This record gives sequence, C-alpha cells and structure tokens, in this order.
Amino acid sequence: MGFTKLVSWIEGAASTKGGSIGKSAVPVSTSIVTTEAIVMDQVVKSPHPYADLPSAAFWSTAVAGTPAAEIANIYTPKVRLTSKMPVATAGSCFAQHVARALGKAGHRVLDTEPPPRGLLADQCARYGYATYSARYGNIYTVRQLLQLAEEATGARRAEEIVWEKEGRFYDALRPAVEPNGLPTAEEVVAQRVHHLAAVREMFSRMQFFVFTLGLTEAWRDKKTGTVFPTAPGVIAGRFDPSRFEFVNFDHAEMVRDFRLFMRLVLDLRGKRPFNVLLTVSPVPLTATASGQHVLAATTLSKARLRSVAATLTESIQRVDYFPSYEIITNPAARGGFFASNLRSVTPAGVDVVMSTFLASHGAASRPVSAETTAPVVPDDEDDVVCEEALLEAFGP
Repeated sequence: MGFTKLVSWIEGAASTKGGSIGKSAVPVSTSIVTTEAIVMDQVVKSPHPYADLPSAAFWSTAVAGTPAAEIANIYTPKVRLTSKMPVATAGSCFAQHVARALGKAGHRVLDTEPPPRGLLADQCARYGYATYSARYGNIYTVRQLLQLAEEATGARRAEEIVWEKEGRFYDALRPAVEPNGLPTAEEVVAQRVHHLAAVREMFSRMQFFVFTLGLTEAWRDKKTGTVFPTAPGVIAGRFDPSRFEFVNFDHAEMVRDFRLFMRLVLDLRGKRPFNVLLTVSPVPLTATASGQHVLAATTLSKARLRSVAATLTESIQRVDYFPSYEIITNPAARGGFFASNLRSVTPAGVDVVMSTFLASHGAASRPVSAETTAPVVPDDEDDVVCEEALLEAFGP
C-alpha cells in the first residue's frame, strides 16, 4: 500500500468511526498533515533496518545539517598511518596537495629523487622536484602507473619516448619536469635511467603508497601501446593521428592495471607487503576529446574512478579509500571549495580534506623534520604543476 493510499485508508476509517479526521471542521490539508504525523510516528516506533542507524547514515543530519568544513565520521582507516611509516605519493594534480600536507604534518614522506644542491625552493616544483616521492610528474591514469612499475622492475622497456620541440628534447612520459627541454635525446634517456633507479628505491622503501586517481582519458601510441600524461603537441612532440589514438579506460581495465601494478611492486619487494591509500581527484577535466560535453565527460570519468576505488578497496585488504572527492564536492559546501574557475580546489578545501584525514588517523600537525620528510614547498594553487590544465590555452 502506497503512502497516499495509506493516508486515505486511515482518514476513511476515522470517518466511518465518527472520528475527527474524516468529515470534520478541520481543514483537509490539516487533516492530511495530522494523519501523516500519525503514520510517521508509527513508522518510527516500528522495528526496521533504519531505526538504529547513526546520524552519519542520514542525509538530513550528516550533510544538510552539517557545515561542510565540519563533516565527521566519513572515513575509518583500515590501518592507521603513523609518522614513522615511510609514505610515497603519486597521482594527478590534486595529489600534490596531499603530499605537501602530509609533509607539513610531520609524516615521513619519501623523496628518493631530491633536487640538486643550489636549486632554489621556488624552482623545485617547476622542475618536478619535491612534488612527489620521485620525479615522475603527474600520473593521471592507472595505466601510466602500471607502465612506470613495469619500467622500474624491468618488465617493460619504453620505446620512442623522446619528443622534440624547437631543437630541445623531452621525456614524453614526464614532459613537464624539464620545462625548457634538454640539449640532446641522449640526455633524456640518461635522466630516465637515473629516474627509474629512484622509483625502484621508492617502491622498495615505502610502507604506505598514496595514489590519487585523476583521469580515465589518455592518448596512446598505436605502435608501442605507451600511454602519455598529455597529448603529443601540447608540451612537445608532434601529434600524428595515424600514430596516436584517444583512449578512455573503463572500470575493468583500470582494476586489472592496478592489480598488476601491486603484483609487480610486491615482487620487487620480495613479497614484503605495503598499504595503499586511494583517493579520487575532485578536479574536473579541463577539456575532453571524447566528443561529449565536458561536464558529462567529467561525471563519467569520476564515476568510473570512484567505482574502481571501491572495487579495489572491497577486494584487497591492504587497499583503502579516503573520500577527498566527496568532501570537496559536498553539496553543503555550495561550491565554496572550488576557485572561481570551478576546477581548482581552494586552500580552505585542501585544509578540510587533510584535517579530516589526519584526525581520522589520530594525528595533528607536528613540526616538520628535515631528516625524515620531503622538502615542503609553499602550498599555493599557482605552484601546482598540471599538464592537463595547459589544454585551457587551446579553448575558444
């Protein structure tokens, strides 16, 4: 029986028994409200699965009735992250905020590819240093992450990954780390060898791996299968439609890729276990080559990434998920955690995300130890290096 029919039945019964709900001097609207209250009172008193749930289970109290900056009980970690555990970070642009915040809170954030002596702090991010635990730049897709692990462990040899622009040469798998390029292709290759050694060290030493899932869309070399962080021609290289193709990874592909990544790293570590903390970047796509409206493409991408995170978290004991995406996009924030471009996350939003995370792990801000943490650079949105954001320059 539907609620409307139930109300009608009660009113009819009351009228038949001479009650005051049916044909009385009380207005019909008031009668309906009174009857609804009676019905709801009975629903509340009767036993059902929702009767004893905490306030966090109800939208009215947990979201509509709670300021966005004070959200609580949204995350319970599988394993507590302590300040002594070596942490490695990687992922999309938003992951840079996570790395910085962990460092500022006194966590032992690894940096196996530190900047050379003499490089000023404000130049570190520009050249890909002190941004993540190694100098790999932004890793937007799970396939990129898998490729890096395959290279670092010797399971794959990257081919044809040197791009050229105006006589300068770039590593196609991390084109933004040398903004002016290098003089020769040989130097690019030599730097990559050094980089992969640093990545191996990171994989070997880390106890926690924090990875932010950023994109499902990418560009792939048809010949080699290599996936790039940005389309050829955006930073360097030349786009050839006969050679490069657009790809939009689905749920099954990403789950498979991440499982393969974990297997490779475990083998490298001699089966020593490590913990993974996944997040989903709340930053929308700058542009899409999918043919869809960018809003629809963004929604599809984030839905897939969130689903992948759920599948991995539910099926692998040592994989956990922290809801940074949900905190930033919380309707209670009314868009307040996004900057005026409606893409970049504000410092206030980052603060809420990281304070929620740290509190969940029983941590608070602590003095930063130069001996145990990666260098901390200023946390300003303009300092975040994001190749994908360069696509804005090609818009109308």
